[in-house]
Amino acid sequence: MPSNPSNPSAPGDATGPSRRIDAERCDAAEQVAALTREFDQIVESSELVSTDDEHDPEGATIAYERAKTAALLRSARARLADLDRSLERVRQGTYGQCAACGGPIGDDRLEALPSTDRCVDCAARGRGSAATPGVAAP
Repeated sequence: MPSNPSNPSAPGDATGPSRRIDAERCDAAEQVAALTREFDQIVESSELVSTDDEHDPEGATIAYERAKTAALLRSARARLADLDRSLERVRQGTYGQCAACGGPIGDDRLEALPSTDRCVDCAARGRGSAATPGVAAP
């Protein structure tokens, strides 16, 4: 695809998508780090209290917070992995090409969802995806 010097973020220009994905990746990495710290704090604080979740009024709350934080951490790690795959597609020259049908992914979709690997039609049909298993595809 040819570069578009008038639009530095044009999908045909690898620099624009790379910058956008790098920025998203930086945010995702910060989120992973923050959630990891939060999870570690929850685990550490739960080691200092009774482990009887059934009879300890705080036990259920701690278990809920631990489970919620673990789920958010899994999601953030999956987002980071999706963004890494997007950067690889940029390097390979396939960024902006639907992984399911091979057609183009619209500029607006790439702007809104830089890690998407499917066009709107294939995403709506639920057609094959290279996205993380077990995580809803954008």
